[in-house]
Amino acid sequence: MTDTAPDPSASRPVDAIADAYVEQYAALAPTDATYIGVAGHDAEMTDYSPDGFAAREALARGTLNAVEAAAASDPRERVARDAMIERLRLGVELYDARQPQSALNVIASPMHDVRLVFDLMATDAEDDWATIATRLAKVPAALDGYRRTLLDCARGGSVAARRQVLACAQQCASWTDRGEGGDVFDGLVGFGPDGGGVPSPLREALHRSAGSARDAYDAFGRFLRDELAPLARETDAVGPDLYRLHSRNFLGATVDLDETYTWGWGELRRIEQDMAETAGLIVPAGSVDDAVAALDADPARTIAGKEAFRRWMQQLADRTIDELAGTHFDIPEPVRRIECCLAPTGDGGIYYTGPSEDFSRPGQMWWAVPEGIDDFSTWREVTTVFHEGVPGHHLQVGQTAFRSELLNRWQRLMCWCAGHGEGWALYAERLMDDLGYLDDPGDRLGMLDAQAFRAARVVVDIGMHMQLRIPPDNPFGFHPGERWTPELGLEFLRQHTRMEDAFIRFELDRYLGWPGQAPSYKVGERIWLQARDEARARQGANFDLARFHRAALDLGSLGLDPLRESLARL
Repeated sequence: MTDTAPDPSASRPVDAIADAYVEQYAALAPTDATYIGVAGHDAEMTDYSPDGFAAREALARGTLNAVEAAAASDPRERVARDAMIERLRLGVELYDARQPQSALNVIASPMHDVRLVFDLMATDAEDDWATIATRLAKVPAALDGYRRTLLDCARGGSVAARRQVLACAQQCASWTDRGEGGDVFDGLVGFGPDGGGVPSPLREALHRSAGSARDAYDAFGRFLRDELAPLARETDAVGPDLYRLHSRNFLGATVDLDETYTWGWGELRRIEQDMAETAGLIVPAGSVDDAVAALDADPARTIAGKEAFRRWMQQLADRTIDELAGTHFDIPEPVRRIECCLAPTGDGGIYYTGPSEDFSRPGQMWWAVPEGIDDFSTWREVTTVFHEGVPGHHLQVGQTAFRSELLNRWQRLMCWCAGHGEGWALYAERLMDDLGYLDDPGDRLGMLDAQAFRAARVVVDIGMHMQLRIPPDNPFGFHPGERWTPELGLEFLRQHTRMEDAFIRFELDRYLGWPGQAPSYKVGERIWLQARDEARARQGANFDLARFHRAALDLGSLGLDPLRESLARL
């Protein structure tokens, strides 16, 4: 695989390099190609062996060298160049630290990518099912390559914590459960082909491939439990040096982590004071817990059944798009379609996947509802729909994918910075409060509860991974002076969130295995708010909020430091 790039003397050299990178990367990472919506690779599977990772690393290094040597042709290309250099430099640093190669946690790893990709594949025609059968048959080789990479990294000292290894082994077991609910692969191929006019040989191939994928995940789970777990590290914390690298990667910015840790305590206190005032509007003179009990007991705010809840999410998402389009935001026609979906697993995650490049697959909001949860309180989830839908991820990601006249292909499809994206989605929740969409005290309490949750994890994530002490004078009197442990993290989350315990436990495992990602929401929102305030100060009476949003989103996804620099030039 060559890492050469187009001639930088071309009329738009940065765009040419970026577009070539998308094509080369899609060929090396077919699974990612499906995620970002690049056609032509759906029957293939990414090579997760050491050689596969080495090829993608070489491409990143070669592309970084080419972009650094290229001169931007205009201000728009300058933004693209800055964004690409920032993302690729961090990518190379992560490769040097063997982080992509050794990645294994309960939410984001090749183990998850291989399974999740099938949720995004078309199932409308016979050819679609043939493609699924072909890719399913390649799952065993993909997991075997990943197994060899993990062992190679572990022998070199780069390995996940035992907590993550064992939790991932348990996830494999849940995905291949042959009990009453069946396994996810039989569930996939049973979704349509048996009764959908698919020829018998293809049905047999699908079930055969699904069986081999299930057996491969069974074997991978045993490998994690029996071979990798004994090599895994005992401590969950990654330590200050590695945490700073992950923080820069997720934020696209360098922040003072000690200051941010202190800010997180104060921000949580501020939000909980707002919650107490809002609770008084629901239950006069009552506490937040009194208000939560009243809201949960309100039949008008309760939905029974997962499918009924999915329909409620869809209706709210559609209505919000209709009302915001042409008023507060310019929403392109293809972006006005979103699908709310129930994931085939019960891992507890809520996530968004973007549209395909041609918008034949719309943006999708997914909910992996944990087993045993069948009743849903809508007051908690109105803000979730705004976060994942419009004006949150769906608007940001969908609009970026649509702006081919402004953004090159890498910017539209591949560039992602959690601080920018998750920060925007959290900013969008607060914006909807400002716009009057959370005037109902119950819905507003749901938004504040979600904000408190994000603030609490700033404290927990930084505190645990940096191995900090709890401030002796913290505003909650929580274990003053003690050093953070996972047990204290769980206790803190339980005190400051109002979620099902299954969600809280999953979230704690997520933070411990994905250092720096959880704070990117609240810290990203903080930087978005600062950028907006800076723009208002520069423009004075000429500042227009809708115009600011359009200009900021038209820059595409980029690190938060490049975002602020780009906005300052507008």
